[in-house]
Amino acid sequence: MLTVVLVILVVICLAVLFTILFFWSTYNRLIILRNRMKEAWSDIEVLLKRRHDLIPNLVETVKGYASHEKSTLEAVIKARNMAVSTNNKTIEQQAQSENFLSGTLKSLFAVSENYPDLKANVNFLELQKELVDTENKIQASRRFYNTNVLALNTKIELFPSNIIANYFKFEKGQFFNIENNEDKEPAKIKF
Repeated sequence: MLTVVLVILVVICLAVLFTILFFWSTYNRLIILRNRMKEAWSDIEVLLKRRHDLIPNLVETVKGYASHEKSTLEAVIKARNMAVSTNNKTIEQQAQSENFLSGTLKSLFAVSENYPDLKANVNFLELQKELVDTENKIQASRRFYNTNVLALNTKIELFPSNIIANYFKFEKGQFFNIENNEDKEPAKIKF
């Protein structure tokens, strides 16, 4: 009789220990996924800052060659300022303003097609190269961020980890999406 009670006690202790370990590991995994998502978003913000800093230099270089293209230059600066001012807003708002900025940059590069001297300007070429490099890095960072959002959201939704996620009020991440189909196409820059 004593051995039966002892076996039941051991089974109960093992079940409790397993449950505690499961909750502990699931909670820690959710924390890791949430922090990876935040880190990925931080990487995007760093690259967006770099992009925002490059644009005024690019516009100033183009201004000297295309002074009568004032409306295009003003639209780029306006879009850049809008993108800078949307920091600390929702990811959706940030994505919309960055997509608008991408569109105005396309028009700026289209204007530069009409100025052969500008296309040969060393400063312009270097700024353009830096901006294209930054755009590629932003694209890669968006993909990395969205991968982390997917991992977190999946863990939050799957059973039984959803019980722990709901109990500790883990929130799903928001994907960095491109809304406008036109913005999904890569910028075609020819010089």
